[in-house]
Amino acid sequence: MQSKLNNLLFLIESLSGGGAEKVLTTLLQHLDSNKFDVTLCCIVDCGKYVNDVKPYVHYTSILPNPEQIKGIRKLIYQLKYKLIYSWLPLRLVYKWFVPHHADVEIAFVEGFATKLLAHSTNKQAKKIAWVHTDFEKHHWTNVIFKNKQNEEQTYSRYHQIVTVSVTVQKAFIKAFPLVKSLVKIIYNPIDHEDIIKKGKQYEPLPSKSKIRLISIGRLTKVKAYSRLLHIALRLKQSGYAFELWILGDGEEREMLQHYICKKQLEDCVTLWGFQTNPYAFMTQSDLFVCSSISEGYSTAVTEALILGLPVVTTDCSGMNELLQGEKYGIITENSEATLFEGIKQLLDHPEQLSHYKEKVIKRGKEFTLEVLMKPIETLLTR
Repeated sequence: MQSKLNNLLFLIESLSGGGAEKVLTTLLQHLDSNKFDVTLCCIVDCGKYVNDVKPYVHYTSILPNPEQIKGIRKLIYQLKYKLIYSWLPLRLVYKWFVPHHADVEIAFVEGFATKLLAHSTNKQAKKIAWVHTDFEKHHWTNVIFKNKQNEEQTYSRYHQIVTVSVTVQKAFIKAFPLVKSLVKIIYNPIDHEDIIKKGKQYEPLPSKSKIRLISIGRLTKVKAYSRLLHIALRLKQSGYAFELWILGDGEEREMLQHYICKKQLEDCVTLWGFQTNPYAFMTQSDLFVCSSISEGYSTAVTEALILGLPVVTTDCSGMNELLQGEKYGIITENSEATLFEGIKQLLDHPEQLSHYKEKVIKRGKEFTLEVLMKPIETLLTR
């Protein structure tokens, strides 16, 4: 006789193409269907990963994709949006719009989803909040809550708070010491085999004639691609032969493209936009660069290690754990000047780059999905 399935509810604002959303997609695709019955509720029905998760969950959303509606439906959307985000008590938003029969309820991203699920009327459910952000460097949720005390009170309504790295945990506890006892670390799941498989797929990409740097992420301020372009300009002016590929989309794309054109960097910098298979691009590159001001536990850097790519990164959350100090790459101070020096060091010393490449292949093999999913499934079991 089959044992009762654990009913799970995951709540997230959308499945737009960011690191946390990608992590959730991997998690949902690999939860044991013999143990879990999963509902995913998106507040807004949009994002690049929606079709990837639908075969694995009961999918529902509160608001439609605003880009796919117009006329009177657009007005209804705007009214409903105001009701949910501003006008209605969150207890009623949960009661009217969120499925509420789960054994375990998970707010998978900090911010509004966490705030909303804290007002759950399902008194029987175990409640878990996932935190991906280093609140010491990038406390972006300030705009969601009235004040710090209100945010801490929100987290106190959860039974468990998951942070994705040691640095994220320390920053969270520093910000909210009263909920310290609820906090634990669980690392992000990564599908090692799928990444390797997709990395081998053919993509008609330009042939490589010089060293190729690659970076992947949302084109947003916190990813600091503007300083990476400044570094590219300095490298070009210093006579280095290189290519820089940047994969991802976001609100800064137009500004970044304008800078590339203005500084005549088209011959060495390419913005590729969002790619469904970034791994084929990574396997045809030599060095992964992370210029971020803040990270939680970088999915892109983890994927780079799996594909055997050495890494140069700014010092942000999770990097020391991923690179085990500087065993598998270079961690610079979180500044444009030191990141430039870190990249320049490997361009000047290709033998050092080769050394990292040999070592990083071994590190990449340590990210097995089975090991990473085990603590997650334990946490989600009632």
